[in-house]
Amino acid sequence: MKIYLIGYMASGKTNIGRDLAALLDLRFADLDELFEEHYRISILDFFGKYGEEVFRKLEHKVLRETESLDGVVISTGGGTPCYFDNMDFIRRNGTSVYLRMTVPGLVARLKKIRKKRPLLLEVKESELEQFVMRQLEEREPFYLQASLVVDGDSCNAACISAKLFPGGPP
Repeated sequence: MKIYLIGYMASGKTNIGRDLAALLDLRFADLDELFEEHYRISILDFFGKYGEEVFRKLEHKVLRETESLDGVVISTGGGTPCYFDNMDFIRRNGTSVYLRMTVPGLVARLKKIRKKRPLLLEVKESELEQFVMRQLEEREPFYLQASLVVDGDSCNAACISAKLFPGGPP
């Protein structure tokens, strides 16, 4: 079993992913952490040094390496499903769950962690809401291809488990 959590940055993929993995007695993997371990550089530093285009190509390779994993919940980066054929790969290789959140909910979370997000370093706080709205408009067609869409503002690991496995976890 392989479950991919997708959604915009700060939608809770990592936190919910850890909880869901524990609840289902699965391993947990964070694609961003796998990237950083593989390339021995933080994503923030990588973006600053090499840019987004190079990052997306290497992120694609790291995603492909998850094909060999089993019994795992994988949280992806916010943009992962939106590049190359990544969403098709995710759909072919596991069950995908989109943690859908409102723009105000995302903005409230992102205001607290902006400095850690490479795509937000140049975005002024006054422009954050417009930036998130524009990106969501571009990304949501990919996110909505997920096997399951849940309300990221209110659905936790137990809620996701119940929706994925109505008769109880396997």
